[in-house]
Amino acid sequence: MRLDEPLNAGSGVYFDGTLVESLQTPYQLIEVFDTAALGKLMRIDGANMTSERDEYFYHESLVHPALISHAAPRKVLIIGGGDGGSAEEVLKHPSVEHVVLVELDDGVVRIAKKYLGAVHRGVFANPKLELQIGDGLAFIQTTTVRFDLIALDLTDPVGPAAALYTPAFFAECKHALASAGALVLHLGSPFSHPDRVAGSLAKLRLMFAKVTPYFVHIPLYGATWGFVVASDSLDPRGLAIAEVERRLIDRAVPALQFY
Repeated sequence: MRLDEPLNAGSGVYFDGTLVESLQTPYQLIEVFDTAALGKLMRIDGANMTSERDEYFYHESLVHPALISHAAPRKVLIIGGGDGGSAEEVLKHPSVEHVVLVELDDGVVRIAKKYLGAVHRGVFANPKLELQIGDGLAFIQTTTVRFDLIALDLTDPVGPAAALYTPAFFAECKHALASAGALVLHLGSPFSHPDRVAGSLAKLRLMFAKVTPYFVHIPLYGATWGFVVASDSLDPRGLAIAEVERRLIDRAVPALQFY
């Protein structure tokens, strides 16, 4: 069948696929398809989320620019990201001691464990990973931990995720950051959703001293996609290329394909 996903009212992307499993949870419809182009592909409510063959474009881009800019990241919070791809990238950094992954829908985790081993590479068995099934907003409001990185690995700002793109939530995240910490998230397509991208950047600039957007082509999304690092002290642009290379070598960060 043809898997269409509109980017806006006048354009979109499609892949041909065969349905492997469909799971309706209390929150959303999760589907896995086999595709010739991208291997197994997971969709949520008809939107492409991740695939076996191109996940590294997204997950490496979300995680590594901020983590490589931090001198020694130890504690990381991921909100969303139930496919495990972001957690797997975070734990490539040997200084990271503890990752908390808060996923609202345990169906995402169950589907990922069953079909998307090429995305998470067994990370759910890593003793450094603490998986919590629950509301990311509630977690942020109650945690006493201060994190070196908070990664929002979310669906687009509609439905259950909409509350996690508000100024109030960004402020809660800032409160949960350590002094040299950073918040990272995806912004969407600057071509297809320019207002959404500009709006998120404006909200972040109200509360963080350094807001660094960057843009990556994601094959699965059929578009150039925006990301941002927001911090009061961390700025990936301030790190010379030679220093990035040195840190990658010193940390022996393995198996990078895009970053």
